[in-house]
Amino acid sequence: MKMLVVSDNHGWNSILSDLKQHYAGKVSVMIHCGDSEMRATDPEVVGYTIVRGNCDDEDKFPNDILESVEDCRVFVTHGHRYNIKMTLTNLAMKAKETGADFVFFGHSHTPGAEMEDGVLYLNPGSISLPRGRREKTYAIVDVSKSAISVQFYDDTHQEVKELSCTFSR
Repeated sequence: MKMLVVSDNHGWNSILSDLKQHYAGKVSVMIHCGDSEMRATDPEVVGYTIVRGNCDDEDKFPNDILESVEDCRVFVTHGHRYNIKMTLTNLAMKAKETGADFVFFGHSHTPGAEMEDGVLYLNPGSISLPRGRREKTYAIVDVSKSAISVQFYDDTHQEVKELSCTFSR
């Protein structure tokens, strides 16, 4: 199973269309972690599982989503309501409460992935306004029976190899 995870496009709608076209038929789900600054009716967001970020005023986007993707429980949030710029503790408590296997979030515009107590915490970075790096990033999470592979890519679909990582499952 493969999951596309993107966040923080801040109104750059054409990148969402580009990602949908590039990954059509190649991923099980496309997840957006908020701050799209778009409407639920915009064609570019149709097909994404999307949450509301602190810069979104679309009330049709929920603050959080807990979704089953194949045999995995995926919790998606933007992160601002969980103070992710300071700590992942609040997200860890939410992961435990919901039984999540994966926690995807944005907000900080900083890409990264870590495994803690069997839960993958992933921030795909920002596809429009990166912080701490020059690359605008998104992630592909590839889940097999024995491993979870996370590849980060820039907006031209080139892998950012130094960010990519693999965890045992």
